[in-house]
Amino acid sequence: MLLRLDRRLALAGLPAILAAPALLRGAAAQTAPAATPAAQAPGFYRFKVGRFTVTTVHDGFRAVPLQGFVRNAPLEEVQKVLAESFLPTDTLRIPFTITFVETPHGLVVFDSGNGVTPPGATVGRLAENMRAAGLDPARVSTVIVSHFHGDHISGLTNAENAATFPNAEVVVPAAEWAWWTDTANEARTPEGQRPTFANTARRFGPYQGKVRQVADGTEVVPGIRAIAAHGHTPGHTVYHLADGHEQMMFVADTTNRPELLARRPDFHIIFDFDAQMAEATRRRIYDRVAADRIRITGYHFPFPATGYLAKEGNGYRFVPADWSGAV
Repeated sequence: MLLRLDRRLALAGLPAILAAPALLRGAAAQTAPAATPAAQAPGFYRFKVGRFTVTTVHDGFRAVPLQGFVRNAPLEEVQKVLAESFLPTDTLRIPFTITFVETPHGLVVFDSGNGVTPPGATVGRLAENMRAAGLDPARVSTVIVSHFHGDHISGLTNAENAATFPNAEVVVPAAEWAWWTDTANEARTPEGQRPTFANTARRFGPYQGKVRQVADGTEVVPGIRAIAAHGHTPGHTVYHLADGHEQMMFVADTTNRPELLARRPDFHIIFDFDAQMAEATRRRIYDRVAADRIRITGYHFPFPATGYLAKEGNGYRFVPADWSGAV
């Protein structure tokens, strides 16, 4: 009797034993780590300035050699400043972030990014990140341009060289327009920036009749005012936003990466048209935002490219904004 019982138990357990390898394989499959995705999550971030909703949208990054980037300091000194911020000391990764502002008068965007780039490029992500953020280019009513370097205006047109923002008026600094639309200025322009003349004609072409020039102090749209910040280019301009008691400033290219040029505003970089004037502008604009505790967005700041500047020694320290205020 006991033998028959043992035999029945053994037979009953046989299917489980036979199934064990498959079960083990299933368990292993369930615990195997998932494949690492190739791309990052969409790059956009929102916050409020009074009634305005601000969205910063990432357009990617570009790595440039550090050697020769700063013209008036030895490489070792530049590397030391970067190392103190835990950044690489052989190349400089330059981010690109575009600022959108939803106002009671329409959707505004400051600058337009790098535009269409080859497959696999580390820049040119604006269109996909706009889609992720629910921002339709056709809804943009005003494109406000800080200056005419290629990474700021090439996104004005698409692959067919048609207007990326078909329903938008384009606002430009009058001094910037005057310089880059007059080819007689080419001989007086640093050689590396001379392609800007042809690129200006190309990118603004589809907006003929829709370009408005503004001077320093002009209210571009209600609540947004132009502030001359010349030096990086002949007409480089930043923009102050205010609604009630809340304010923000889009500082454009007043500095490149703040870990380098806000901390050392005396550094003169290869991208500045007039380095002495650019340094004076940095100090003037940054003294104001630091003293008045004005929130900023910056074009080449680490994403989400918004925060504050605190005066520190002979320079400024970038303080990222508190993310808990996101909307």
